[in-house]
Parts: sequence; C-alpha cells; structure tokens
Amino acid sequence: MDKEGEKGIEEKDEVSAETAQSHIEGRNAVLEAFRSGRTIDRLYVLDGCGDGPVRTILREAKKQDTVISFVKKERLDQISETGRHQGVIAVGAAYGYAKAEDILTAARARGEDPFVIILDGIEDPHNLGAIIRTANQAGAHGVIIPKHRAAGLTPAAVKASAGAVNYIPVAKVANLSSAIADLKKEGLWIACADMDGEPMYGIDLTGPIGLVIGGEGSGVSPLVKKNCDFVAAIPMRGETGSLNASVAAGVLMYEVLRQRMGKAKRG
Repeated sequence: MDKEGEKGIEEKDEVSAETAQSHIEGRNAVLEAFRSGRTIDRLYVLDGCGDGPVRTILREAKKQDTVISFVKKERLDQISETGRHQGVIAVGAAYGYAKAEDILTAARARGEDPFVIILDGIEDPHNLGAIIRTANQAGAHGVIIPKHRAAGLTPAAVKASAGAVNYIPVAKVANLSSAIADLKKEGLWIACADMDGEPMYGIDLTGPIGLVIGGEGSGVSPLVKKNCDFVAAIPMRGETGSLNASVAAGVLMYEVLRQRMGKAKRG
C-alpha cells in the first residue's frame, strides 16, 4: 500500500476514534454516563419515545441542564456509529467546562485586567478549537460559549485547539446577554465584532475587555449586539466581504494584545 493510502486509513481511523469518544449510544450507556457525572453537551432522543427508561434518562439530563433535541429516527440513524442507539444518543464533552467566574479569577491570579472572549453561535468545532488556541496565545483569560446553537468541547474542537484547552478555561452559559451583564458589573467593557462598526484601530481596547465574536455567516445576534458597549470592525480591502470566524477572532485578539503591550511600554 502506498503512503497516501496509509494516510487515508489513518485519517479515517482518527475520525472514527473521535466520534466514538464523543458519542454515547444505547439506553444503559447514556444513563450511566449521566449518573457518572460526565459532562454531556447534548442529548438526542427519538421523537415520541417516552417509555420508562427514556423518561429516566430525560430526568437525569434535565438535572444537568443538558440540551435535549427530539429528532426523527432517520436523524438518529444518521448520527449513530453503531446502529444500536435504542432511541438515544448523548454527545459528551471531551473536557469539562469552567464557570464564568473562574475566568475572572484567572485574570486576578495573573494580576492583569480581564480579557474574555465571548462566542455567539460558533457552530464549527474546528473554528471553536482554533479560537481557543489563539485566545491562549493572545493572552486571553478565558472563553465563554452559549449552551444552545453552538459547538461544544467535542474531541474535534479539543484537537483543533492543539492542547490550549489545558491552559485556558472555557465556560458554557445558558444566556450570553446575562453573562455579558455580569461581566459589565465586574468592570469589563464589551466590544462586539461587526463590519458596520468603527475601525478597531480607533477604539481603546486596553483595560478590562470582553470581545464578542459572532457565528459563521450569521454574525453577532441583534440582542447580544445591543448589550455591547461598542462595535469594532476589521478593515477590509477584498471582495468577499468577510473573514472566517476564527480568523476574524484572531485579528481582533491580537489588536487587543498590541494595544495592551503598547500601553505597558508607555506605562
């Protein structure tokens, strides 16, 4: 077998391993995952299935405030890797989540103004992992993601972070607007990334700052944008109109770092 063929098999095995780690299938396996305290990002349940074992699983899921999606059998069959899902599939997080306050604690421990990345609907786990990796390198103290309509810490996201999840806390919250309000109470200014905003080079991004990055294609939601203090735009000179979410996040994060380093030199 040639090297390209071997590489293809390795990549296929790697993808299968990632899926096996993140997907838990079958009623007993899913129930034990919840009872063991494992972090579950989402539970898929066959629509209309409400027998005793499934009701028990749903109770455990609600205790952990897990996102529950009721779907058709065709969708479960599509997700399933084993073909023996028994009407339930749980998607487990590869890493546990921190709390939003843990991020502020990390900043205080380093004697620095908080620098928090807030992601509004990043659905691609590879983008999430890339953003976490850049956040760590740019000196951010943590990342906040929403519970609904967003990627979680799946094996694919963890792999894309290149180990950064070991060094930067990632918090999952039920409501981004409420989380932003709490950060404001702690003295943070919230900057929202949007093409209609003021060029980022003209905005003071030093001091305690929260940087909001919108999802792929949809951008920052109107409600979240309304709760931000100012809107920062990345100058564009091309024809495509926008950048990939993780690239845009990186550009803005490094502008924050540039301004902070400049302020430190002047101070």
